[in-house]
Amino acid sequence: MIKTEIKNYLDYGNVLAISNGVIEAYVTIDVGPRIIRFGYVDGQNFMCDNRNAAAPKDDAEFQSFFGEGKRWEILGGHRIWTSPESYPHSYYPDLDPVSYEITENGAIFTPNAEVENGLQKQLEIKMDPDDANMHVTMRVTNIAKQAQEFSVWGLTVSATGGTLIIPMNDNDTGLLHNRNISVWPYTNLADSRLHFGKDYVTLRQDSNVNQAFKLGFDLNQAEAYYCLGGDIFRKSYETYHPHEKYPDNGCSFETYTCATFIEVESLSPLKSVQPNETVSLTEHWSLHKKPCDVEWGNDESIDEMLNKL
Repeated sequence: MIKTEIKNYLDYGNVLAISNGVIEAYVTIDVGPRIIRFGYVDGQNFMCDNRNAAAPKDDAEFQSFFGEGKRWEILGGHRIWTSPESYPHSYYPDLDPVSYEITENGAIFTPNAEVENGLQKQLEIKMDPDDANMHVTMRVTNIAKQAQEFSVWGLTVSATGGTLIIPMNDNDTGLLHNRNISVWPYTNLADSRLHFGKDYVTLRQDSNVNQAFKLGFDLNQAEAYYCLGGDIFRKSYETYHPHEKYPDNGCSFETYTCATFIEVESLSPLKSVQPNETVSLTEHWSLHKKPCDVEWGNDESIDEMLNKL
């Protein structure tokens, strides 16, 4: 049975807490929205809930676009963005109260329209009644008078101290390549946090390393696992490679890390969205107990662990 209640959480003000007795999700309603907590009931939080995990945006260019006194904060947790990323447009100052509607299996959250960007975003959570599964749907409507090209972008800003597992494409394409990997200018491929295997890429979040790092992938399997202590957060979603166009040279999955968090990101196809048209992206979240020890640099060891989930 799904239960909801209003709680006060850290320095975020009010959140709507949603729980089925096994897992719980907190969604901010005084700002955001952000899924600011996701974990087992009374367990660790997989979301970054450090409101100051990244520097705010409030420079002259930003305030010229959004208005004097406006400010963007990362807030942490899971948010809806659109891709391709641009400045200042992507950094909408979503610090106002959020409307919400409680549903049978969760809730729908609707922030103020982004008039400057011509976008209306909406977040819906549907929680299974008695297990560790949850569905997160992100909708973006073009409220501008002209068509806009964008992808729905789900950014899960996650807690420190874990290791991300990214399964690589395994389709046999003969003499042709079977994957695209995008690398950002500040990324060092010799970074000690990164391991490339044949079947998996792993990326470790390390609070002692402040160098930013970002990669993107065209994941056919469309899933990733963030392992934190004895628990594992799995995110999966639908992809349409190679038939659809994706941002950032064909990426449907991206990850970014620094000293204060790691991001687990999915993207919908890049489309020309007509006025009043809505596009959406649904992620499937689940939690699992780590079934055995694992060697992060060993594909066979990772396989063994994932096969036991």
